[in-house]
This record gives sequence, structure tokens and C-alpha cells, in this order.
Amino acid sequence: MLLFKYFASHRSGLAALIMITLLFVACTAERSSTAVPEPGEVEGQKSFTNWSEAEMATLQALWLGNLPPLPPDPSNAYADDPRAAELGQRFFFDTRFSANGQVSCATCHQANNVFTDSLPQAQAIGSTKRHTPSISGMAYSPWFFWDGRRDSQWAQALTPMENAVEHGGTRTQYAHLVAEDDGYRAAYEEIFGPLPDLSDRSRFPDSAGPVEDTGLRAAWDGMAPADRVLVNQVYANIGKAIAAYERQINPGPSRFDAYVDALLDGDEVSLAESLNPDEVAGLRLFIGRGNCTQCHNGPLFTNNGFHSIGVPDPAGQPPDIGRFGGVQLVVKDEFNCQGSYSDAVAEDCEELRFVKMFGEELMNAFKVPSLRNVAETAPYMHVGQFRSLGEVLDHYNQAPAGLGPTGHTDLIPLGFTQIELDQLEAFLRTLSGPLNIDPELLETPE
Repeated sequence: MLLFKYFASHRSGLAALIMITLLFVACTAERSSTAVPEPGEVEGQKSFTNWSEAEMATLQALWLGNLPPLPPDPSNAYADDPRAAELGQRFFFDTRFSANGQVSCATCHQANNVFTDSLPQAQAIGSTKRHTPSISGMAYSPWFFWDGRRDSQWAQALTPMENAVEHGGTRTQYAHLVAEDDGYRAAYEEIFGPLPDLSDRSRFPDSAGPVEDTGLRAAWDGMAPADRVLVNQVYANIGKAIAAYERQINPGPSRFDAYVDALLDGDEVSLAESLNPDEVAGLRLFIGRGNCTQCHNGPLFTNNGFHSIGVPDPAGQPPDIGRFGGVQLVVKDEFNCQGSYSDAVAEDCEELRFVKMFGEELMNAFKVPSLRNVAETAPYMHVGQFRSLGEVLDHYNQAPAGLGPTGHTDLIPLGFTQIELDQLEAFLRTLSGPLNIDPELLETPE
């Protein structure tokens, strides 16, 4: 238990991997009588249950039953406060948190669409440069956005709110909204304490913030530094409330998980009902010759790392340097784990303190997404370059050269036949399942 608390509090990728391994060992000891099925082959193909000990270890490491409890977010003291989550849910669906009154977080993160939008690039006030990722299970991640330019859910939530082509609003606008809506004000003050007096518009303009618009930025720069701090604190708390809500959005069991359940329980009937022979063959390719678990590992099928895989930028769009640029932004972000608006202490921020800043492997590298519900989240990659899972697998099968000045890529051609690619896709489709979330959280609260 002490080890678990240490790993959870530090939220590092290595710690999470060690923690999952410890959980696996404990579970294996409990259910070892069914972990290694009877040997046998059927017409040269392994049967549904003929898995080696090493393969069983991998399957159980991928099983959702090995997903640990949510790690704490030391930078957000309100992350697990149900009052903050309820307020954050209201913020998440409220279109008043935008410049035109028509855009909310739910505009792109649609609850009925696994919290994505099915578009190559997100569309809000304008067109963004990247694809909308799902937020399901993101509370387990140490980095956010495709390039990892934020290091917490609450810092991530704030970024699109003042982006000109997303929500397009400003910090003072949102602070005034919370202060002047009676329901918001009461809920906010119950959680975070008294709001500052923002009524003097000469001190706190209707709309001002450190944004691209020169007029809005000039209004922000004209504010007293102490007043900017007051607004920033309200703004940060808006993000912390939204994060408290988003932490409740997680994946639920899929047919793959039912298959592992049946293996562990020695339930042959459920084995046959959970996956068909092609899906099992695809699973064997996934954990075997495909080497997919090098990046897509753990119960969420991601190592939360960044990799360059030679995905071309869309025609007419400038090169996207990915993690190389994102890491420079996260260390400068005023809302990062080490910033003055964070609730963490220095030793809580190991991911940020020891983050790798330079190296060719960061160039054109993007975050490894979870494969949970991957069949429901097309199109794929950081700009939605691939329309289908088939196109994604063709890319991995060919593994083109890397992009940019380094030409670096982490891919090695799979060299699979079309039948094998079809089997691998069939397996990926077994990772679909309903979200593990109260249905009342999928829409604007009453």
C-alpha cells in the first residue's frame, strides 16, 4: 500500500508501469490455477486458450481489471471534490464560456461520441490545427494535447477557452460570468472561497486576457499586476472544476476484457462468446509479431509517451514539430505543476522537473493515444490524416521514412499479409465498450 501511494502521487510513467506489474503479480497469485491453459493446437493455429505464461502476463497487464484507482492530482486540491465536479460539469456544457456564446467544451468533446467529434480537425469558432482526442481515461495521463504542452487536466481545460479559434474568450470575461451568475457564484464560493470584487470595470474590463487579439491583450496589460493575479486565480479554479468533472469519464469493459476474464476463470463458454477466431488471431499479432505493446501497453493501451511515426502533415499545412515544441511550452506555462496557481509542492512535480527537453526523437513526435474505443474515434492521428483503421494499419505495415530535418521514425514495417491486417483490425474493434460513467454526467445538469 505504501508503494502504491508513492507511485500514484508521483504520476510518472515508470511508476505506473511498476504499479501495474505489482497488481498483476498479486492477481496472478490469486488466480494462478487458470492462468496457463491446456496446451494444444488446431490445424496449425493455437487454440483460444493456449497462451504461454509470458503471453498471459501481457494479456492481464492489458486487462481493464488491472486499471488502478485514479491517481491523485497534487496540482489540483479539488480534483476529487464532488462539489467541484458538479460545478465543472455545468461549466463543461455551458456555451457562455466562449466569445460568441455558442461554443462549450462539449462542442468538440461530445458525450455521445466517446467525447470526440469525428472530424479531422476540431471546429469551434474557427478551425483548429489538430484532431480532437477523447478525454476518456485522461486523468491517468501526465501530459495533455497531442504535443504534451500541458501537464494537468485543469491546465489543459483552460487553454482552448482563450484560443481564438476554439472558445475565443478571455479570462476577465469568464471571471465576470462566474461572479454574476448567482448559481455559479454560490457554488464557486462554497468550494474555493470568496470571489474577489470584480465590479469595478476600470480595474477589471469586460474582456481582457493575454491572447492574440491586440486590443484584448492591451486591456490585460493595462491591468494592475495584483488584479491580474486575482483574475488568474478565478480562471485556474474554473479549470480545476472542469478537471474534477472530467476525472469521472473513464472507459468501461470491452469484449477483450470479457475474454481475459474468461481466461482467468477458466470459463470456456464465455471464451467462445467473447472473441471469435479472427479476433483472437489479431490479439496474438498485437502482443506478438506486431510488437504493438511497445507503445500501446497497460490497461488503457498507451504508455503516455511521444513517438514519431512518419505521419505526413496535411497538404498546405506547415510542418508540425510535435513534442519538440510542446515541451518548450509546458515548462513555460504559468499554470503548470510548479506554477503559483498549482496546489502541488516541488517534489510532486517529478514529470515536469525531469522532462526531456531536447533530442531528435522529440521532433515530429506525438502522444500515444489510448486504443480503448479506438474503432469509435475515427479519423486518426494528430490531424485526422487517416480516415479508417485500415489506413492506419497500412501505414504501420509500410512504415515510411520519418519526417522533418532528422528523418527519425520509431516504426519498423510490420510486413503483415492482408489477412493478418484484417485480423489485427478485428481485434482492435473488440476494445470498444461503454464508458464507465454515470449517465447523468453525460449532459448539462438540471
